Amino acid sequence: MTSRPVLGIDIGGSGIKGAPVDLAVGDWATERLRIPTPDKSTPKNVAKVVKKIVDHFADVIGDDGPIGITVPAVVMHGVTRSAANIDKSWIDFPIEQLFADTIGRPVAVVNDADAAGVCEAQFGAAKNQAGLVLMTTLGTGIGTALIHNGNLIPNIELGHIEVDGKDAETQASSGVKDRLGLSMKEWIPRIQRYYETVEKLIWPDLIIVGGGISRESERFLPKLTLNTRIVPAAYHNRAGIIGAAWLARDRRLHPDPLDATSTPHDTGNKENT
Repeated sequence: MTSRPVLGIDIGGSGIKGAPVDLAVGDWATERLRIPTPDKSTPKNVAKVVKKIVDHFADVIGDDGPIGITVPAVVMHGVTRSAANIDKSWIDFPIEQLFADTIGRPVAVVNDADAAGVCEAQFGAAKNQAGLVLMTTLGTGIGTALIHNGNLIPNIELGHIEVDGKDAETQASSGVKDRLGLSMKEWIPRIQRYYETVEKLIWPDLIIVGGGISRESERFLPKLTLNTRIVPAAYHNRAGIIGAAWLARDRRLHPDPLDATSTPHDTGNKENT
């Protein structure tokens, strides 16, 4: 295996960010590049931006290195099954195949919260943590990832559990806090209710809170009353890029027999352009 950095790319609703990652130390090898997400964020339009980022870092990552890419969607064997904050044409789209064809390199496409959870498990707040870890990202919605003894359990959508008859992320995300103009004091009971509910469902050994608001964790985490230890993420908004790069290298070392870049996926989906 090459010791070159591995490129991680994080696709969001407003921006697409990428940076080569030094996986020996678990951090960016250079400054990231950010390009705005296209207004019409179809898979093909986003793939063009992803290629620009890959080409920008080509001298750093080499000619054939794998690329890790996060998306705000459930990803099953290279096919996106949902779409959050991106065009609905992503639903049931064979995205790994499109990215591989566009970029001309092996790719690993993963859910954004899953990538963040892997970063924290390998390098951050959950490093060497035994048992079950719940990673949560508080942003526009609530992303979640489960890590058991260091291994990712993918596509766990615990941000959408029902709490008091409502979808949890519509009540407790930091996006809702901002949209409603809630003070920290007004918001804390909402996340208390969310975390105590999810705690009773899965009984984790550790809960990690990520997303931009985790930088203010001292203002709200000490106010929560839970059975589980809850801590801020170590990597905040950098975790997605780092986790994506780690997963891309892991895919290269341990190929997925259902990897979409080697197994055809005919979903019948036709992208609207």
